[in-house]
Amino acid sequence: MNKNFYITTPIYYPSAKPHMGHAYSSIIADFFARFKRMDGYDVHFLTGTDEHGLKIQRSAEKQNIDPLEFCNQISKTFRDLSKTLNLTNTDFIRTTEERHKKSVQHLWSELENNDDIYLSKYSGWYSVSDEAFYSEDEIEDLDGVKRSISSKSPVEWIEEESYFFRLSKWEKPLLDYYESHPNFIAPESRKNEVISFVKSGLKDLSVSRKSFSWGIKVPNNNDHVIYVWLDALTNYISALNYPDSSDKLFKKFWPASIHLIGKDILRFHAVYWPAFLLAAKIKLPQRVYGHGWILSDNEKMSKSKGNILDPIEIINQYGLDPLRYYLIKEVSFGNDGNISQERLEDCINSDLANNYGNLCQRVITFAIKNCNGEVPKNIKFESEDLLILNRYKDNLSIIRDKIDNQDINFYIDFIVNSLFEANKYFNDQEPWKKKENPLRLNTIVYTTLEIVRKISFLLYPIIPQSSIKALKIFDLKENDINLTSLENNEFLLKESKLNKIDILFKKIDKNND
Repeated sequence: MNKNFYITTPIYYPSAKPHMGHAYSSIIADFFARFKRMDGYDVHFLTGTDEHGLKIQRSAEKQNIDPLEFCNQISKTFRDLSKTLNLTNTDFIRTTEERHKKSVQHLWSELENNDDIYLSKYSGWYSVSDEAFYSEDEIEDLDGVKRSISSKSPVEWIEEESYFFRLSKWEKPLLDYYESHPNFIAPESRKNEVISFVKSGLKDLSVSRKSFSWGIKVPNNNDHVIYVWLDALTNYISALNYPDSSDKLFKKFWPASIHLIGKDILRFHAVYWPAFLLAAKIKLPQRVYGHGWILSDNEKMSKSKGNILDPIEIINQYGLDPLRYYLIKEVSFGNDGNISQERLEDCINSDLANNYGNLCQRVITFAIKNCNGEVPKNIKFESEDLLILNRYKDNLSIIRDKIDNQDINFYIDFIVNSLFEANKYFNDQEPWKKKENPLRLNTIVYTTLEIVRKISFLLYPIIPQSSIKALKIFDLKENDINLTSLENNEFLLKESKLNKIDILFKKIDKNND
């Protein structure tokens, strides 16, 4: 079985500082990357910044600095965010890098050689904010300003010489591909949206601009720069050193396992990108997943609305792992989600402090006091012990399948239910009343400790720092975390030393509000 896994976030447009939407995409991608590593996969995890286009050029001009210097400053904030979010990305691509420029120009030449690019004239509506072209039926007049219906961004009329990509030629091949690869676009609602768009008819796509200069030049025609989306999308293969097909990275990791993106850029990834790849005779990614937005006051966040939620502020107040847990649990993956301070604090108090942190503290405190600070040696499992212990092994194949289908909701529900059952088991078994029966006391403690280990393993992709702290109970390190031990039903070594740990999560005092 192929044990390689390649996951990408969107590359972020550094026209302003990062917001919660950027953090969400990155955290979700990191969750999948960590799970796959835990399951023995060789993971390549890519994120980065998209640094060309008219929007960047104008932003730099406003600050009276060179566009590259502007990008250097803003891109650094996104690179720093990767560290702040504790991401395990293996690469960070910038579209201003030479390796990327080489890939983009090669892809352009391939498309041109295959007669999929021609020179003509473009006239139509263009959104600088979205870096996207819109037809008449995709715009509306709001208070005398022409805007995109979908994004509400203002559009302007453009007429200029342009190269075009023969997108219309790929209408039927794309529809055929969607039909023969039903899992290519997810979730299902997004797939239906894309198919409907393609069936409505594809027009050839303008893929160059003459009216500004900040971008990658068209090969053999320096008057034109390559359309920012053809440029940006190529990052997924430029990071693998395309066009060097002999390169180990490209051979090992392409096609990508999943492009994780926000739903607002689905068309670019599920229509334009596969069309470019088909035209260049390059394999398509296995899946494009368009997740929902993180909303602020029930609206999509944007700089113009002034409703940007800063992830750094929330992390500084509550900690990183609580934010990661909240976003993964409370936002139903695939749908839009609203940030709520009240729900975040409830998650910290109920799930993290009470159900997980308190379970860890109770069992380790009891074990140190009553079992000589060691994993009990003399044990005898009864049916209720084996029932809760085998739950993990019995469900592992289902968990893997759910993860491969991006069903994060199942995964987090499984953990929440496991924590509830673990606490119930410890309470119902009442080991503190079994001091006259050391065999039973030992077995209850052993079983609960083993459940803590298993749950901490499964929590690792969600709250990595906290789960690693919890595993210090058993002297386990990050590289000890793997699913094989769950699959083989391996248990804790008897008589191994147990360690006290600090409180994992401090409860929020909501009476101070």
